[in-house]
Order: sequence, then structure tokens, then C-alpha cells
Amino acid sequence: MTEGSVLKSLLALSVPIIFANILQTGYQLTDTFWVGRLGTVAIAAVSISFPFIFLLISLGGGLAMAGTILAAQYKGREDKKAVDHITSQTLMMVFIISIVLATAGYLLSPFFVNLMGVEPSVFSSAVVYLKISFIGTIFMFTFMAFQSLMRGVGDVKTPMYIVFGTVLLNLILDPLFIFGYGSIPAFGVGGAAVATIGTQGLAAIIGIILLLRGKHQIQLDLNDLKPDVPLLKKMFRLGFPASIEQSTRALGMIIMTFLVTTFGTLTLAAYGIGSRILSFIIIPALGLSMATSTLVGQNIGAGKIKRAEEIAELSSLTGFIILTLAGIVTFLFAKPIAAFFIPGDLETIQTSALFIKIMALTFGFIGIQMALSGAFRGSGNTMISMVLSIISLWVLRVPLAYILSKHTAFAEIGLWIAFPATNIIAAIITIVWFMKGTWKQKQITEQIKLTKEITQETIIEDNIE
Repeated sequence: MTEGSVLKSLLALSVPIIFANILQTGYQLTDTFWVGRLGTVAIAAVSISFPFIFLLISLGGGLAMAGTILAAQYKGREDKKAVDHITSQTLMMVFIISIVLATAGYLLSPFFVNLMGVEPSVFSSAVVYLKISFIGTIFMFTFMAFQSLMRGVGDVKTPMYIVFGTVLLNLILDPLFIFGYGSIPAFGVGGAAVATIGTQGLAAIIGIILLLRGKHQIQLDLNDLKPDVPLLKKMFRLGFPASIEQSTRALGMIIMTFLVTTFGTLTLAAYGIGSRILSFIIIPALGLSMATSTLVGQNIGAGKIKRAEEIAELSSLTGFIILTLAGIVTFLFAKPIAAFFIPGDLETIQTSALFIKIMALTFGFIGIQMALSGAFRGSGNTMISMVLSIISLWVLRVPLAYILSKHTAFAEIGLWIAFPATNIIAAIITIVWFMKGTWKQKQITEQIKLTKEITQETIIEDNIE
């Protein structure tokens, strides 16, 4: 990761991550596909729930990001003891937070759905789906922590294999629990959530077992789960901005969904389909962003700043090209893509296809922004990524969507126009910030002193600072 061809290193990491993320998105796509057979109301119920689930994923992913960054930089310094210690502390922190969020989310599910102002026909199904999904937060967070730590040390294939198996299982379980079969009752919309958290639980258990065995560059020691308060504080300071960055995106989706619901169930269903297409299309950029974080982190940890800069530049160019091509294909086949999710409902298909077409040709700019944000995070500058995310959504997208939809003749089409406008402006701002070069000046491995209690000792060798 710190020597040889930059492109080869980038592809070696990003391709398995992209594939794993495609599979991960398969959970939501599978749910949408099968629930779509229940009709527009069912699709709307899942669409209402998705932003809150995405918020959970964002919180967990952001906190786990601290483990990725630290593991990557200490891996670059070839300090395995530090990596193992970070692993234990990351899992403990994420597990505790997941319990708190799962409990709060379950109890507040009716409030969240009611807050969105959905029609009565959608309310009960959305609450059931959301409650069950919140229960699975513990499994979701645990696996995300495992995945992030493995990615930090450069092992991206093991998590991919686990996700592949569980998504295939979810594909089988979804129709069983939604429609019922034999002695299995039909749970309707809630059945999709039951199938998903069951497979996520299996993934989390497998991940913990692999870490305990210590055969994949990381060793989890249960005796090392005693809270290392100084390290946890440092990890929280590093992970919190990343969590806010990811959560800001999710909160932006919630506000957007709130705006969409004011235009009725048809527009809400179309937005749900379009949002899932967007989440699927940007997976290559997300994979490049994650790979960039790992590579930049390891190279900065090894003191190879110039190589880290080359990685960021190549990643952003690659992301722009790949997502632009994907956007062109999506634009040309927007209608068949929408019809795949809700066959036979011509009005919903037409509305969904319009949303997809309006935003598709600016996908490449998302690739640039995400790749460079990955470089910022990998260098430990999670605050920069957070600020850029806030600008993108809260300064640009949400205000534009509100103004164009509520105060112009565009109406609901104004919601769709806000997406491409934000993509272009946010990418330009990110490029300018990257070119300033201040992100290269921070090395978190010189700011953190790890402490680990080993029988009667409280040290990690080599004077890590």
C-alpha cells in the first residue's frame, strides 16, 4: 500500500470495497424490490423509514471511521500492538453507542414517522418497519466497526465475502417473511426488516469470531476491552466529525423527505425509488473514497506525503470518469430502471424517471467530492470533510430544494433540480480546499499516546505519540 503503482494499490483496495458496497446496498434494493410487489403505499412506508435508517448507518460508520484512520496510520508505521489495541477500543465504543441508539430509536419510531406528516395509510407500516430496523442497530454497528478496522489494515476481501453470503441469504428470506410460506406467517412490510436484521446479526457474529482468531492482521483480545479513556477521547474527537459528516447527509435526506411528503404519496414513492438509484450509482465513488482514506492514511503514517497526494488526485479523476459514464447509462435507461421497482404503476414510473434523469448527468461531480473527502479523512482531517458536507447539504441542497419547490413554478420538480446544482457547486468547493494543501500537515500518530494495560504494565512499546 505504501510502495509501487498508485493505480494498482487503489484498484486493489477499491474494487473489493465497491463490490462489498454494492452487495450492502442489496439489502435496501432487495427490500424495495419485494415490498414494491405490495404496492405504492408499501413503497412509501419503506421510503419514509430509509432516511432514519441511513442516519443510523451514518452515525455508526462515522464513529467506526476513527478506527479505520488510526488502524491505517499505525499499520503504515508497522505497529501491530497499537492496531490491536485500537480494534478493541473501537468495538467497545461502537457497541455501547449502538445499544443507546437502538433503544431510543425503537421508542421514538412513531414520533419520527408522525413528524414526517405521512398519510394515515402509510403510518402503521412505516412504524413497524422502522421499529424492527432499530432493533438491528447493534448488529449493524458491530459489523460496520469490523469492516472499518479490516479496511484500515488493507483487508477488504474478508468483509466482502461475509456481505456476499448474508445478502444472498437476505434475498431468500425477504419474500418468505414478507409474503409468508407454509408455517411462516406473512409479516408484510415488517418482514423485510426482520430478514435484514437477521442476516446482519449473522454477519456481526462472524466478524467477531474472525477478530478473536486473529488470523487477519488484527487480534481482538477480550482482556483488552477495559476502557482506555485517553484513547477513547481521542478516537471520539476524530470520529465525531466523521459521524457528523455522515449524519448530516442522512439528516439532509430526512429534511428532503419531509419536503417531498408535502407533495403526496406519488412523489414520495418516486423519491424513494430515485434515492435508492442514487445510493446505488455512487457506490463506485464511495468505494474509491474508502480506499483513498486507507491508502492516504497508511502513506501518511509511513511519512510518504507526496504519494498520498498522488493517490487523492488519481482517485478523484477515476471517480469523475466512472460516475459520469454511469450517469449517462442511467439517464438513457431511467424509465426501465424505475419500472423494475414498481412494475405496472405508470404514473409513479414517469415521476421517478424524471427525477433520475435530472440528476444523472452530474454524478461525476459526486465522484470528485467523495474521493477528496476520503483523502481528508485518511489524513486525520475529519473536520474538513464535515464542513464540506454541511455546506453541500445545509447551505446548498436543502435551501435550494425548498426555494425551488415552494417559491417557484417548478413545484416538485424543484426538488429534483436541487440535486445536480448541489453536485457541481460542492465539487468545485472541495477541489479548491484540496488545492490549498493544508490537509497534508496533520499527522495524528504524533498526537496520540496509546495506553494499554498488560498484566502489570501500562505501556505500548516504541513510545507511540
